[in-house]
Amino acid sequence: MAVPEQDKQPDNEVADPEREVGELVGKLTAPGELEPAERRRLLGRLARALSDGAKKARVRGAGRGRWLADVFLNIAPRIPIRDLHTLSEHHHGLTGEQLADDLVRTAQKATMTVGAIGGALAAAEFAAPPLLLSAPAQLVAETIVVAAIEVKLLAELHEVYGVRVEGSGTQRAVAFTAAWAKQRGIDPLTPTSVSLALGAATKTALRNRLLRTLGRHLTTLGPFLTGAIAGGALNRIATKKLGEAVRNDLRVKLPPGSGTPEVDPRRRDELDP
Repeated sequence: MAVPEQDKQPDNEVADPEREVGELVGKLTAPGELEPAERRRLLGRLARALSDGAKKARVRGAGRGRWLADVFLNIAPRIPIRDLHTLSEHHHGLTGEQLADDLVRTAQKATMTVGAIGGALAAAEFAAPPLLLSAPAQLVAETIVVAAIEVKLLAELHEVYGVRVEGSGTQRAVAFTAAWAKQRGIDPLTPTSVSLALGAATKTALRNRLLRTLGRHLTTLGPFLTGAIAGGALNRIATKKLGEAVRNDLRVKLPPGSGTPEVDPRRRDELDP
């Protein structure tokens, strides 16, 4: 007998990778705190979706790196990027360098949390060898979410520093993804930077960056809590390094006459020690 639609359990379904991966990543990267149980649930559902997509990719003969890059390029336009006004509102009125500091700290916390959850899941699988085969799907999900959080950070740092990237939403998402693959900020004085973002060299750089990130997460496969500790620490360090590199780039590439972002004078007294 068919199960009524309203009685189906979403957590037990395998999400359609063509339809739901972007939605799940969007929820996992949206502003605001997620309850640990909800984050774990969404990561598990994403892992099942990606596992299903990987099986289909193998049938088509696609390599893991190429498939990972294709998946990420498909979800990139759905990563929620906030404008400067919204960023300041969400970060207690901060502006300029203080806002950039807070964005990096928030992204570090987010990737550290994802790494800790993914590492804990991997450690649990390690402790139960028959289930170890499911761990790679969990780590791929972690890799995709961490990459999305970092692309979001990179894009929002461009907002803070006034480096405007022109183009449609999809074009800008691809340009930010390409910049993440290179771990650099976008040069606003290079008009072809967006139009060339989908070139073969960029796709190769994205594939390699995703595989390096996945490789980093594979080191979290360890017994008991070692996976959780390693996963969180490695992600925090990598996100901090990205934030520093992009901010250094954007300070140099600010449009002429814009200068370094300043702190809102109304906040100076609150921010001074």
